[in-house]
Amino acid sequence: MAVKRKYTGDCLDQYVCSANEVIKLKFVRNPEDIEDDKNSFPPEYTHQFFGDSENIFGYIGLQVNFLYSACRLLPLFQMSYREKVKSAHTGGVEADDVYKIVTDKLEMEISQDLDALTNALPKESNFRPFGELLSSFSVENDEKEEFYKIYRADNETPGFLDYHQRMQTLVLWLIDAASYIDEEDEKWDFFVLHQHCKDGDDECYPFVGYATVYRYYAYPCKLRPRISQMLVLPQYQKQGLGTRLLEAINNCYIKDSDVIDITVEDPSEEFVRIRDVIDSKNCQTLPAFSKENLLKGFSKAMTEAAKDNFKINKKQARRVYEILRLKNTNLDDKNEYKAYRLAVKNRLNIPFQREKLDMEKLQKTLTPDELKAAVDPIPREQRIEQLEHMYTELEEKYKHVIDRLNELELGK
Repeated sequence: MAVKRKYTGDCLDQYVCSANEVIKLKFVRNPEDIEDDKNSFPPEYTHQFFGDSENIFGYIGLQVNFLYSACRLLPLFQMSYREKVKSAHTGGVEADDVYKIVTDKLEMEISQDLDALTNALPKESNFRPFGELLSSFSVENDEKEEFYKIYRADNETPGFLDYHQRMQTLVLWLIDAASYIDEEDEKWDFFVLHQHCKDGDDECYPFVGYATVYRYYAYPCKLRPRISQMLVLPQYQKQGLGTRLLEAINNCYIKDSDVIDITVEDPSEEFVRIRDVIDSKNCQTLPAFSKENLLKGFSKAMTEAAKDNFKINKKQARRVYEILRLKNTNLDDKNEYKAYRLAVKNRLNIPFQREKLDMEKLQKTLTPDELKAAVDPIPREQRIEQLEHMYTELEEKYKHVIDRLNELELGK
């Protein structure tokens, strides 16, 4: 792990650069791609490598390239600079050993032999995805039809773990606070998304993204799969591919009678939005989520229907209800809109009500002085303001989901 240091003075400041700006990732299919920077992209995060400052010390004009062969994910490290700091001018402080810092964190030796990668690229077309094919589909991208396939693998799939070791190096650059999983644990399932490209008789399968799911045990003899990580490479985003990947995961477990429901571990905001769209799209086909029932309020029938048909847990079913009720609420009808806002705010207010009950219990057991020292109650006006802010923020997120649902209904 890089040691956090502070450098002062113009002389040393010129040797400090932002890791996010000087590092580039790139996927290459043929030798021509190696020198073509149009498909390169910066990492989202570098703090796991270079500390909270995300800075690299010791170089002027630093450029670091991580190349991966598009299908097999064979990695290559390239580094260049105009000048490197001399330790005699820094009181003995050496320039950061970028290669060592990165490879230690990635837990993998990375080739620096450009010729070796160049010579290996013609064999990319020999690669075939690992595991069981779950789905095939196409999307329109700039008026061009592109084809994709999703596969499911586990640690018993021949050859897959070696591939996963290269694949998982990407999460440290692209997912905040990501960490490696224990891939030897047989309870892990892997869902991998590949593009399917054809050029005459040749075809290849560039890596696009993947997700990991852990099959947690649920008493007495059931399973509760939890989606741990999901990644779609930046150059493939904004095409609905994350939605397709999550749908494939859901469909896989929905058909399993041993699965109670599907959960998610620390989802990002973008993942939450994708999940909301999928679950809302599915649930609006159920009679329990009809407009008539939605306007009556959240019900046990909704919880059971969402769970039985789509393995959606109660918390997510409630969220889906709120989204679909807003979709079916006439916002120009003051009474109807007010009833919706109250229904959501009553749910948001539950933690405040619990705090109130806890305070009432304290009042029965503590003296006034002890009570004052033990709690610091939020004034009622402040709570109302907090509640209104929470509601407004939530409604805005729901409206984005509804906009996407409307687009899907129009076939977009």
